[in-house]
Amino acid sequence: MPKVLKFNYKVRAIPSEQTYEWLLKKHYAHRIPSISYAFGLYDKDNILQGVCCFGTPASSTLLTGICGKLYADKVLELNRLVLNENCPPNSASYFVSRCLKLLPLPKIIVSYADSGQGHIGYVYQACNFIYTGLSSKFLDPKVKGLENQHHATYAHGLTNKQLKQKFGDKLYYVERNRKHRYIYFAGCPELKAELKYPILPYPKGNSKRYDASYSPQVQGVLL
Repeated sequence: MPKVLKFNYKVRAIPSEQTYEWLLKKHYAHRIPSISYAFGLYDKDNILQGVCCFGTPASSTLLTGICGKLYADKVLELNRLVLNENCPPNSASYFVSRCLKLLPLPKIIVSYADSGQGHIGYVYQACNFIYTGLSSKFLDPKVKGLENQHHATYAHGLTNKQLKQKFGDKLYYVERNRKHRYIYFAGCPELKAELKYPILPYPKGNSKRYDASYSPQVQGVLL
């Protein structure tokens, strides 16, 4: 790990509220997920340069699908990672690796790299996550006029029939971007033997970057 990161950058637990501006205005998803643990990457001047969040996955199928029902309560999703563009090389992998050490252990961490955004997941490969392939093909319900909302906001718990009854002709479906799925066993390497997904070679290719040039207003350490 480059010395510039080790000596000039620190990772601290932060209140989830401190991530909101980063997630809503800087991250490409522009929404706040479930957050159980949040961390900040600070430079030598104690200015916040990035945020990383972990939360309970929304999918109950995912919770039980990784290592079975017995270990579902240990599954946690790394669901947001965003850094300022001026951070030095390898900052993302440094940040993630330090966050993993600060989590209460043991945990089974799952994270995704969105192929629809041109992401491969090189940061997870650098952190020795296990690659388990692409997420399944899936159609997400959308409602005309509510495209700015995540489908879980208005479709949670409803069947396709119930959605049709509720929204009528405003309802339509779009194919969800398939995502590269990565798994990391934090403090429980023995559970790798319980993994239900196949372990596959890391994918390669050209990774694209989205526009993360927005500069959050609140950047200093909050005491």
